[in-house]
Amino acid sequence: MSSNPHVIHCSVGMRWGDMDAYGHINNVEIVRMLEEARVHAFGPPGGTGGPGDKPAVPLFSDVPPGTQSLVVEHRVRYVAELTYRNIPADVAVWISAVKGASLTLAYVIHDPVTRQACVRAETTLAFVDGATGALQRLTPAQREMAAAHTGASVFA
Repeated sequence: MSSNPHVIHCSVGMRWGDMDAYGHINNVEIVRMLEEARVHAFGPPGGTGGPGDKPAVPLFSDVPPGTQSLVVEHRVRYVAELTYRNIPADVAVWISAVKGASLTLAYVIHDPVTRQACVRAETTLAFVDGATGALQRLTPAQREMAAAHTGASVFA
């Protein structure tokens, strides 16, 4: 696992029902785990959910009213089987690219027992005005917040 200062480590539970017929976590549930890590690290999208713990970096929760953060793309590479366990997996998450109106988040899911990397993934998200659907450029404050958590792509 990474000791890089830009990486945020999240514990994401695996559910019994996440297991498929082969005995490992189903690929659809892997994407759910990525979403849980993203929300834990960078906050739930602004205006959603109820009060809870403050995220490590409130990049998606501290946005102007009406701003949506929408998934543009997922890229997932399965490098080892993630077997169901009744303890949370470690998901390392960081920002791997910052563009004018989008961010790419990088993830590595580690088996909680063997510590082996099982999944490498990236998600690109864009900020959008909920009323008009227009892309919103990242603000200087968002860029500054992202800078401390920016590292290399898992696919570089």
